[in-house]
Amino acid sequence: MTLRDLQLRRLQALCAALRAGNAFYAPRLAAEFATLEEFSARVPVTLKQDFVADQAEHPPFGTNHTEPLESYTRFCQTSSTTGHPLRWLDTPASWNWMLDCWERVFTEAGVRMRDRIFFAFSFGPFLGFWTAFDAATRMGCLAIPGGGMSSTARLRTLIDSQAQVLCCTPTYAIRLAEVARAEGTDLRSLAVRTVIVAGEPGGSVPGTRALLERHWSGARIVDHHGMTETGPVSYECVRRTGVLHVMEREFFAEVIDPASGAAASEGELVLTNLGRTAAPVVRYRTGDMVRVDNAGPCACGTNEMALVGGILARRDDMVVVRGVNVYPSAIEDVIRACGGVAEYRVEILTVRAMNEIRLQVEPEAADEQLAHRLESALRDALGLRIPAEMVASGTLPRFEMKARRWVRVPA
Repeated sequence: MTLRDLQLRRLQALCAALRAGNAFYAPRLAAEFATLEEFSARVPVTLKQDFVADQAEHPPFGTNHTEPLESYTRFCQTSSTTGHPLRWLDTPASWNWMLDCWERVFTEAGVRMRDRIFFAFSFGPFLGFWTAFDAATRMGCLAIPGGGMSSTARLRTLIDSQAQVLCCTPTYAIRLAEVARAEGTDLRSLAVRTVIVAGEPGGSVPGTRALLERHWSGARIVDHHGMTETGPVSYECVRRTGVLHVMEREFFAEVIDPASGAAASEGELVLTNLGRTAAPVVRYRTGDMVRVDNAGPCACGTNEMALVGGILARRDDMVVVRGVNVYPSAIEDVIRACGGVAEYRVEILTVRAMNEIRLQVEPEAADEQLAHRLESALRDALGLRIPAEMVASGTLPRFEMKARRWVRVPA
């Protein structure tokens, strides 16, 4: 059976189950389909706003449930900057499906049974931490939680436990290295051989990846991505750095032009999870901007969808500056490649009805030429003049979760 045949069969089974038992999706799945192309043409996309409205109308959990509420044993919640986080419930079966996906991420990253994995997160209601932790224990790894600890305490636990694998955001991996440097700890003395990152595009941004590799003394940096609404989606290719493969046996993935909705090779990722029947998303517009490699089978041997450069940006994060589409990942790549930057912030302001951006940069050490080098590098990379202002050490916030470096300010 080909991959597409498998996807079609699983899609038809999923939709049959949702028509029978899911009040949210049943009206959306009235049309039958005999091919994947018909599915894409006849089934409408789902937006986050649709779930937000459903949960507001049917509090607290909405109607996107295929089983009786008494069957659900897991609660998670999305992070949100809009004030509308989504509450998501899972049954044991849908949770175990996500653990299967996480085991694929770990296996492709080279994680082995009896490895020690340190999770440098505060364990809030966000899905990724809990599914990764449960999958690690199910694989036979020693899963070490880092919730409720200071960065210094996490670093000490990482050293004392002799963990071989670190899981965190790219930003927090940089922060831990900063703490280690301040305390005189040589990261080469640690047992960490793999740093698995997610939550931000940084793991697939060349400049950020190179910085992480320098900080973590040659440890392999592994990217992947997922969402509370979808579960774990992709794993990093073992042969091509900065390429994420979508687990297409578990997802039907499409890429569309965000304006027209037409199929595209670069655009917004749209996902249907094929095994999370109790808590599904069908043709969900993720907001993740991606670029697909359509060159055929990958060098690693898989035919699964290849996302070059990982997640390029969130759709709403792109800023048009003087006619140029500016992605946060492009700015970060330039900044990290320049070196000497401890932390930075991008300020967005409106001047004469047009967007402008400027940088605030906290240097690692005194460097009178850093601002000039950054401005020159940004001009060369983007064709834009972006002013860079140096600020004092400790001025800018540090992040444990997803970094919020882009902020809109008054002109």
